[in-house]
Amino acid sequence: MTIRDDIVTLLHDVTGLPLNDISLLLAVPPDAMLGDYAFGCFKLGGNAFENAQKLQQKLQEKIPKLLFLSRVEAAGPYVNFYMNKSFLAQQTIGKILKQKKKFGSQKSSQKREKKILVEYCGPNTNKPLHLGHMRNMSLGGAICNLLSFMGNEVHPVNIVNDRGVHICKSMLAYQKWGKDEDGKWKTPDKKSDHFVGDFYVLYAQKAKEDPKLEEEVQEMLQKWEQGDATVRALWKKMNRWVLTGFAQTYKRFGVWFEKEYFESRCYEKGKEMVMEGFARGVFEKDDTGAIVAPLENVSIEKISVEKIDTIFAGKKLPTLLHHKLPNKVVLRADGTSIYITQDMYLAKLRYEDYAFDKLIYVVASEQNLHFLQLFRILELLGYGFVQKLFHLSYGMVNLPTGKMKSREGTVVDADDLMDEVAEMAHGEVVKRFPALPEQEKKKRAEFIALGAIKFFLLRTDAIRDIVFNPEESLSFEGETGPYLQYTHARACAILRKSLIEGSAQMRRKIDARNASLLKEDSELKLVTLLSQFSERVDESAQHLRIHILCRYLLDLAQAFNEFYHACHVLSEDTKMQDVRLALVDATRQVLANGLGILGIYAPEEM
Repeated sequence: MTIRDDIVTLLHDVTGLPLNDISLLLAVPPDAMLGDYAFGCFKLGGNAFENAQKLQQKLQEKIPKLLFLSRVEAAGPYVNFYMNKSFLAQQTIGKILKQKKKFGSQKSSQKREKKILVEYCGPNTNKPLHLGHMRNMSLGGAICNLLSFMGNEVHPVNIVNDRGVHICKSMLAYQKWGKDEDGKWKTPDKKSDHFVGDFYVLYAQKAKEDPKLEEEVQEMLQKWEQGDATVRALWKKMNRWVLTGFAQTYKRFGVWFEKEYFESRCYEKGKEMVMEGFARGVFEKDDTGAIVAPLENVSIEKISVEKIDTIFAGKKLPTLLHHKLPNKVVLRADGTSIYITQDMYLAKLRYEDYAFDKLIYVVASEQNLHFLQLFRILELLGYGFVQKLFHLSYGMVNLPTGKMKSREGTVVDADDLMDEVAEMAHGEVVKRFPALPEQEKKKRAEFIALGAIKFFLLRTDAIRDIVFNPEESLSFEGETGPYLQYTHARACAILRKSLIEGSAQMRRKIDARNASLLKEDSELKLVTLLSQFSERVDESAQHLRIHILCRYLLDLAQAFNEFYHACHVLSEDTKMQDVRLALVDATRQVLANGLGILGIYAPEEM
């Protein structure tokens, strides 16, 4: 239980309102002068201003028995709660130092243990992972960490789109231009997924000169689906190259998957589902002979508001969808499948594999309509688990020069970006610590670079498009990953210094017993923020909005640095030194817990 939970329970006992309603109305005021929490009396019936006065009187009678509150005050339609800072400091710091890595998880009071699948990444095997995938992987990895931290059973899964016309484009280019001057087939002379990606770009260039290549690539796709031995052999070889490259990138970026599903193993079953649906009259044929899910006559009002909000994550619905959904082709006239063909079966297969309580698709906003149609089709087919499907939509990542385009070779490859930012970080490390061994410089440069990239991609609300700026992401000041890492390292340095300047016996006494000595504004502000960690983690988990946690960590780091400059931690006053060291250690722990959720390394030295 947090102090916020205690206030919610208190208001429930006094007002009789449901706990959920109270929790929604209880907020942190924008100004600390207005208290630590504020409750709007809008659901008590009658005049909210008068109700605030009455509620204050009722609560005032209970305060002498409540250790966690110092006073309550009515202010307009609100009742403001002021916490007992000495009690808050003792409880918060003590709990952090006791629970350590588990602090904020709320496992003891909010046991969830739901089985949740998180699908993320979803690459195509025709090119290397790029900056867009990095936002996906940052978000998907953080969501997995967050939900696991909150006590859920989380299974990260991936879908590898390893077949289709886009895959055949790189294959056709290799088949036509993949031999060297001696007539021998070229093999990767660089990271293998980049080698394949070069042929995808080459195809796009050649197709501009020769439009007939589009016909050839369609013929290759048909041969692939017919099991042509030559085409299949080429496909296996090039896919192997790409998957080997992917594995290296995943490892470096710090993400992993419990299970990878492959489109090539799902599309046939998806086609069977389509034919079964067609036989049942769920699907129909259009004038071209393609099999279509007739959705345009389904009013959008028939799809629950919750499902619409899920798909579009708060974004304004396209005008088209205010009244109807467009029909969706689920099988081409030539019998070849498309993404939604395999997605239908894949959802069914995953439910058979895991019997999940929720499946979260981490997929870019370009596919909002796709998922709205997919979920509706699954409803039409009668699959009850569709209510457990959730599309976590996120915005696009652009460059200062504009939108990335894979076929034109204007994307920023994930590997190249990590190399570039790591090189920049290496330069900063060399400036600060020229005497460090080169291996240590490279190690620090790597975790600083990865922290910079991940935090930049996570700090903005996921539904928004962003422009990635490598130089800005790497700043050691401002709203960046390196700033958080540096703050954690500074806290660790203070604790190390206490061992040097003080006795080991004194260091072992760090605890919260003298927390009442914390009186300075910077100390109390830091304590208050530490007490809110559980709430911010819970809020992030409930809404699947990682940027909430990012904002909190930035505020915490700023408050810690203000405290560090305002207060002398190491002093001759051993009691004050002890409690301030406890405050430093608690801050270090919460920063480490938060960075861990984001998938960012919390260094002891920078």
